[in-house]
Amino acid sequence: MSHLPNTLNSFWLWREVYSKLGVSNPAYKYWKQTQTLKLNNKYLFIQKNTLPPKHKHIEEILTDLSGYLPIKYASDQLHVNEHIFSYEKMKLYKEFEYKFVEDIKFVNIKKFFRENGIQVSKNSIIQLGKIKDLELSADATFYNLKNDYGIVVYS
Repeated sequence: MSHLPNTLNSFWLWREVYSKLGVSNPAYKYWKQTQTLKLNNKYLFIQKNTLPPKHKHIEEILTDLSGYLPIKYASDQLHVNEHIFSYEKMKLYKEFEYKFVEDIKFVNIKKFFRENGIQVSKNSIIQLGKIKDLELSADATFYNLKNDYGIVVYS
């Protein structure tokens, strides 16, 4: 599977962690063993199994985000406007699975890629859009989706 859909497999949403623990927002900065990941300079995630021992109990009730990405980050990585994930009237909206965590909407990219047989390597560039707007090149792989949409994976 590609790098893109697996980005959050080993991370918890920080906003959910501090909300359920009742700690201050910047508390993670003082946890020396805790690794973080920041996406779009907006979303902060804490690596699983790196919380301080006194807070490890919280991991049992946190939301697993494996395969999911925040819709803003997913739209940036797929080079498409985020409205495709935001409005039910969009033609591809129902093709994706969504999850809300602490008022942040996530989209399940991994499931979508798997169901459509889309193979992406770690350094690939991915473009989702209307077929007429996609640019194909010799080193690109094209995947035809429904409703006149397609995905191009540039190796």
